[in-house]
Amino acid sequence: MVLLALPPLWTLWSWKREGPLVTQGTVLIRKGATVDQIADQLENEGVIRSASLFKLWARARHLKLIRGEYTFDSQASLSEVARKLRRGEIHFTNIVIPYAAHAWIVQSRLKDFVPEEVFWKLWKSRNLAATAGFPEAPSLEGLVAPATYRVHHAMEPEEIFLAMVETFRRSVRPTLEGGVLPPYQTLILASLAEKETNLPEELPRVTGVYARRLRMGMRLQCDPTSQYARWLSGDLRFTAPLYEDLARRHSFNTYLVAGLPPTPIAIPSPAAIEAAKHPGPGPDLYFVATGTGGHRFARTLAEHNRNVALYRMEIARQTRQKKEKG
Repeated sequence: MVLLALPPLWTLWSWKREGPLVTQGTVLIRKGATVDQIADQLENEGVIRSASLFKLWARARHLKLIRGEYTFDSQASLSEVARKLRRGEIHFTNIVIPYAAHAWIVQSRLKDFVPEEVFWKLWKSRNLAATAGFPEAPSLEGLVAPATYRVHHAMEPEEIFLAMVETFRRSVRPTLEGGVLPPYQTLILASLAEKETNLPEELPRVTGVYARRLRMGMRLQCDPTSQYARWLSGDLRFTAPLYEDLARRHSFNTYLVAGLPPTPIAIPSPAAIEAAKHPGPGPDLYFVATGTGGHRFARTLAEHNRNVALYRMEIARQTRQKKEKG
C-alpha cells in the first residue's frame, strides 16, 4: 500500500513544491503554439521543472491556452503556473497616446512592443489608413485615436496598429463630419490649431485666422508645420522653429507652400476638431505668442509687427531675469 501511494504523493509534491524561478519571470504564449510546445518552453525558460507533468495535466484538463504575456512570481509552483495559464491571466501594459502627440511620440510610446523599422512601415500603410476611414491619407498621422491601449508583448505589431486605427474610426472619424471643410482637411486644420495653442478658448480664433487665409490664398505660415518638415527631413531636434526651418523647401512648410500641409501634424483634441469645423468669425489674419501664455491677434500686418515687437521684448525681459537670478 505504501508503494502504491508513493507515485500520487510524489506527483502531488511535484505539483505543489516551489518552482525553480529565482526572480519574477515572463513567458510569451505565441499564436499557434501547442500545449506541448508551451510545456517545453516553460521548462527551458526555468519556470517549471517538469514539462512532462505539465503535459499530463494539460491533456487531462483539455487545456486551451490563451495567447498572451504571462508573468510568474519567483518560486511559483507548477500548480500556480498552471492556474494562471488556465485562467488566461495575461499581463497587460497600458500605453497612453495623448492629444497633440505626433508620429515620433507614438513611436516612442510603442518602442518596447513594435520594432522601429516595423513601426515606420506600418505608419505608411494605406490599408490601415483605409481602415481608419481615410484611404487617401499617405500616413497614419492624426489617424490614431487618443486613448489608453492595453497591449502585451505577444501581440503582433499589426494588431496594435489595428486597435489604434479602429478606435479612431469609431470615436473620432464621425466627429469630423459637418464642418466647413471636408473631413480630412478638417482633421489637418484641427491638428495645426492643436499645436499652436494650449488654450481651448483660443482654438476658434486660430482656426478662424487659418480659414480666412485659405480663402484669400495667403500662406498659413504655421510655425509647427516648419518643425514637422524638419523632423521629416531627419533632423529630430524638438526645439522652437529656427530661421532655417522657415526657409526649408518642404511640402509641409506652410511658410513656403500655400494651403494646408499634406497630412495632419499631430492628434487633435475634440475642442480643436470642433474649432476646425466651425472657425471663429472676425477680421484677424495674424497672431503671435505673448510670451506669457496665449497669443495676440491682429487684423493688419502693421498691428501684427507691433505684437511681434512686444513678444520679443517679453522674451528679452525673461532672459534678463533668468541671468539676474542665475
